[in-house]
Amino acid sequence: MSPQRILFIGGTGIISSASVSHALEVGHDVTVLNRGTTGIRPLPTGARSIVADIRDPEATRAALNAAGEDFDVVADFLSFTPGQVQSGVDLFEGRTGQHVFISSASAYQTPPSRLPVTESTPLRNPYWQYSRDKIACEELLVSAYRERGFPATIVRPSHTYDATSVPTLGGWTDIARMRAGKPVVVHGDGSSLWTITHTRDFAVGFVGLLGHPAAVGDVFHLTGDHAPTWDQIYRWIGAAAGVDPELVHVASETIAAVHPRWGDGLLGDKAHSMIFDNSKVRALVPEFRTTVTFDQGADEILAWYDADPARQIVDAEADAAFERILALPRS
Repeated sequence: MSPQRILFIGGTGIISSASVSHALEVGHDVTVLNRGTTGIRPLPTGARSIVADIRDPEATRAALNAAGEDFDVVADFLSFTPGQVQSGVDLFEGRTGQHVFISSASAYQTPPSRLPVTESTPLRNPYWQYSRDKIACEELLVSAYRERGFPATIVRPSHTYDATSVPTLGGWTDIARMRAGKPVVVHGDGSSLWTITHTRDFAVGFVGLLGHPAAVGDVFHLTGDHAPTWDQIYRWIGAAAGVDPELVHVASETIAAVHPRWGDGLLGDKAHSMIFDNSKVRALVPEFRTTVTFDQGADEILAWYDADPARQIVDAEADAAFERILALPRS
């Protein structure tokens, strides 16, 4: 495929940063639009920057006009509500040949009536407003494509991580508990299957869709095929941390009742086995596959956190919630 002029909206997050790097590696012309605060993932050499707040459409339009170019592809990693998506449509309609929206695999029927999940699985999540908003965003883009040919592509990632992100309920707090010899709470019985994808693998599939004419007007999930149990995920983290963790299984509903902040994402996503059929994206991007399994990913995570103790922040609220959960009577 010929080099594309790609605009990433966002570009420094867990999912987007690896895609920016991979797009540069394969020869695309890459520009990133964000507020200029790159945090722990600075822009790689070769990426141009447009500094603007996408939540301010007029300022963004002025910044784009000052940059003086249109783009073959716009990849939007920062829209979460229909209003934000509509703002992007208004900004880029007529200025791009493909507008890629990052939705979520949590938009699929939850719990799924059958596995593996395909792109034709119904969209319905009664538990999580985030997912319902993503569904509404998709509906807006599908209508824009059907009614006037707006060149939308919808991508649904599942749980995508990098070295900075611990995928468990408590994040680093779980690792701190493991190393302190404290029990660690795992939702359910720990046996549900969870698809977990390294951001570098996601990037291969994602960048392969950019500028692909067969991707316009269509939807793809990008999840990989690696689906260990939650117990295995926790045990791989423990092994990377140098400990054999004590895992305590607690019903997801109980966890949500004790600590509601975890409830939506737990009941609306992680509590259910989720595996996916990725044949649709592979038909367009045959090189997309799982190359980093989570045992390797856990080693990367621990190496990143252990390289700087300042990163090892224990969430006191989460830690206290775990203690309350563990104090409950269990059958």
